[in-house]
Amino acid sequence: MANSEKTLVLVKPDGVAEGHIGEIISRFERKRFQISALKVVNATDEQLRQHYREQVEKPYFHEIETYMKEGPLVAIIVTGTDVVKAVHNLAGKTRTNDAQPGTIRGDFAHEYPDGILRNIIHTSDSRENAHHEIAIWFPELAVAAHKQSGNKK
Repeated sequence: MANSEKTLVLVKPDGVAEGHIGEIISRFERKRFQISALKVVNATDEQLRQHYREQVEKPYFHEIETYMKEGPLVAIIVTGTDVVKAVHNLAGKTRTNDAQPGTIRGDFAHEYPDGILRNIIHTSDSRENAHHEIAIWFPELAVAAHKQSGNKK
């Protein structure tokens, strides 16, 4: 597949707590994308600082950390043709009130009175970010690929 690629999806703690994992995965599978890896993880400070590297210095970063550590999240690698753009579109607009019905956020995300944006899901927005983010949430795959290529440490 000439345009086959991988992307990262995080089902955020609200998506996990509200029971949307199966439906989210089903939406990807209905589009004929493959689930290449999946795990339940509790986000660490270091993972969040790497993942949200452009927001670390922002005044709202602590709110992101608090939200992302409210409970477990599910990290998923989705593979397929032009999957980065397709999965990002399936997720819908970042702000829940802007997300169209039929998208994951449009169907499941809520506005909360505390002002913290809880929008169910994260998807990589470019191939470069997908590569960077997959390494954060699936470091064992990077190590395994490195060892398979004959570069054992």
